[in-house]
Order: sequence, then C-alpha cells, then structure tokens
Amino acid sequence: MMSSQIDFIRPKLLNDEHVSSWFSLRNRESVHPERTIPGLNLGLNTEEEEDVILNNREQLLAKIGLDAHQIAYAVQVHKTHVEEVNHGGTYPNTDAFVTTKPNLALAIQVADCAALLFADPVNHVIGAAHAGWRGAAGNIVPKTINKMKELGAEVEQIKVFVSPCISLKNFEVGEEVAEQFPDEFVDRTNYEKSHVDLKEFLRWQLLEEGMMESKIELDTQCTISDSQFYSYRRQKEKSGRMMAIIKLNQASDS
Repeated sequence: MMSSQIDFIRPKLLNDEHVSSWFSLRNRESVHPERTIPGLNLGLNTEEEEDVILNNREQLLAKIGLDAHQIAYAVQVHKTHVEEVNHGGTYPNTDAFVTTKPNLALAIQVADCAALLFADPVNHVIGAAHAGWRGAAGNIVPKTINKMKELGAEVEQIKVFVSPCISLKNFEVGEEVAEQFPDEFVDRTNYEKSHVDLKEFLRWQLLEEGMMESKIELDTQCTISDSQFYSYRRQKEKSGRMMAIIKLNQASDS
C-alpha cells in the first residue's frame, strides 16, 4: 500500500471528546497523481478500478484510526431513505444514516452535492445525509433530524456540518428543478438561466427544524470553483468522490 499525505477538513463543531468527523479533500498531488482520476478517490461508482478505490479506503481508515468493520458506507441513489445502522458494512438504496452506537462511523460520498454530518453529543446520537437537489427538495434533512429524534436526540442539542458543495453562482438548473425550491432560494434575475442556492436552502431547512444558528457550521467553499475538491459538473466522468465521515466516540461515563 502506498503511503501518502492525506488532507481533510475537520469540522470545528464536530470534533471533541464526544464526536469525531472528517471531510476528505481531493489530494490530487499526493495520492495517485499519475492516474486517470488523480487523488483520494473514494467512490466505487466512478470510472476507476475497484482495487484502487478499496486501497484508497484502506488508506483513509488507517489515517483516521478505524478498522473496516467500524464504518458504514451508503450506496446513494439521490432519494431520501434514512437508515438506522448498528454495524459497519455497505447499505444499498440509502442516502442518510443515524446511529447511537459508539465507535461506528457513518460515511457519505459527494462530488458537488452537500454532505451533512449531525451530532447530538448530549443524547449520543449521530447522523449523516447526502443532499443533492433531489434529496434536498425531498426533505432528507428534516427526515434525518426526525430519525435522530426517534433515537432520543433533542433538536436544540444537535450540531451540524454542511460540507463544501456547489454554490449559487455555479448551480445553473432548468426550471423543472428550480420550481422544486422556494423562490427565495432561486435566482432568476442575475443569470441567463435559473440558479439555486443549495447551501442557503439547507441552512433554512435546519433552522425550520428548530436548530440553533450557532450550532450550524456551513462551509462556504464551492466544489466547482475550487480544484482541491472533486466536482462532477466540472470533471464529468473524470471526477472522483470525496467522503464525509462522522463517529460517535465512546462515552467516558459508560
């Protein structure tokens, strides 16, 4: 296995004694710089050889100190199914997870869509969701929060990280997509076609669910504008996938 420098974003609100989290960057100069899809591509749904992706995932787990059985991967389908999980593995037809199990990590893959990582550190519940335009418009964020509440979470205790994703400037859509969103999150004035503000729509949904503004960490970076990220809109089939990961740490009083 090659040894490479792997860089992450570490969400400020979701890294303490209660919870750990990561958002992987493209790492194109330090991981497989010679390949068709350079970097730490973590997506089995990309045009990369499976053994390369599995090797990359092994590197990822080694970097963050997890064994393979400690991580749950979603096979995302741009829908809104939220799965409660209690062990690692691969979960088909799943775009969000929740769990109360310590030391189990939840992983969401993205390449322009938003990944949201949730934690109620008081009641020991975490969640992770994949929100592209279909998931966002389909209310995957409220559904994930409600599933967390079923497990004992309290919305006023929940913290959330919204990953880098496509920005308003770059999210040009057809009207059939634009009309899925409230008008205040659609710019039909400043561009030739409609543009959707996915980030601010997600923030609004979080606030509508009763979350506190101070517990929302929204990364403002755009995956299309910034080459440290993979972007499907920018790179098409040459785009890899990044991964957002969250883990509930073992409670010190358990």
